[in-house]
Amino acid sequence: MIARFFIYGALGWCGEIIWTALRKKITGVARDWLLMGETSLWAFPLYGSLALWFEPMHDALRDQFFLLRVFAYTVGAWIAEYIGGWLMWKITRVKPWDYSKSPGGSLHGLIRWNFILVYPFVGLAMEKVHDVLSRISLN
Repeated sequence: MIARFFIYGALGWCGEIIWTALRKKITGVARDWLLMGETSLWAFPLYGSLALWFEPMHDALRDQFFLLRVFAYTVGAWIAEYIGGWLMWKITRVKPWDYSKSPGGSLHGLIRWNFILVYPFVGLAMEKVHDVLSRISLN
């Protein structure tokens, strides 16, 4: 489980860096092609926690219709993002991300409603990651 925690944490960091770099380029915030992304050290345990909640959820929903799975992954991601963001806010006295001004709205600036378009794809991709980790028996 510890190895999986670190794998999910590293994958989350990499995904967030790629996501923020591409978003900056596409929206015109970044004018060059350096594609400099960003994340936080605090995000690592949030991503690592996928080993604790996502894997059991995937195992329980594995045989279900994909729309049920992506719904569960989206709600699970929102819950994890909200709780993780709220805890980091209380510990550091700074919001790790603030979605208050995001198009589509947010809940207390900690989760974005328009990520309903992103989390289903992330969840389905993480199914594949979980399956690979299970095949190589990485505990």
